[in-house]
Amino acid sequence: MRKPIRGLYAITPDLADTPLLLRKVRAVLQGGAQTLQYRNKSADSTLRLQQAQALRQLTREFDATFIVNDDAQLAARVEADGVHLGGDDGSLEAARDMLGDAKIIGVSCYNRESLALAAVRAGADYVAFGAFFPSGVKPQAVRAEPQLLAWARGELAVPLVAIGGITAQNGAALVAAGADALAVISAVFDAEDICTSAQEFSTLFSRVRHDISKPNVI
Repeated sequence: MRKPIRGLYAITPDLADTPLLLRKVRAVLQGGAQTLQYRNKSADSTLRLQQAQALRQLTREFDATFIVNDDAQLAARVEADGVHLGGDDGSLEAARDMLGDAKIIGVSCYNRESLALAAVRAGADYVAFGAFFPSGVKPQAVRAEPQLLAWARGELAVPLVAIGGITAQNGAALVAAGADALAVISAVFDAEDICTSAQEFSTLFSRVRHDISKPNVI
């Protein structure tokens, strides 16, 4: 049974050092990340396969959802839980044909309502919006506003992922606006204490939702 996309959605940094990558990912998972996306734009196909296989095994150890960025064929080969598709990563329909109905397919929708509506109609299991804040990983990324999450919360019956320059501090507003998951790279993987940083994100959701549920006192 597929687990819903929620909580801390950690995205791996580009690292050629596989043992180092695995140590960092283990710390993130120990901190409570529920989803891990493997993303390495600089690796060749051999290294990507090796790293994806190792991360598939590690995420099973923690019962975390494992998503492969961009590459449905690699996701199928390592028996990942799904794939995440950007705007130039091929069609959702082709990925679904390759992976089957049981796998998760997420789609980047940037700051565009029309992309999100089309993705959900085509069968996307979740949609991602952003960048909500300046991003060191993608400094030229288009910017999205929190109001987009509020709109999507009312219009789309799939989990919503927010991405782009997110920290444990600025992420609270995105959770309050409707984000089910926060996709993070630098704020966890570049932290001095990766596990503690992941824990801060993991507890953010329950704290924000508790605050929202509080009755207003006049």
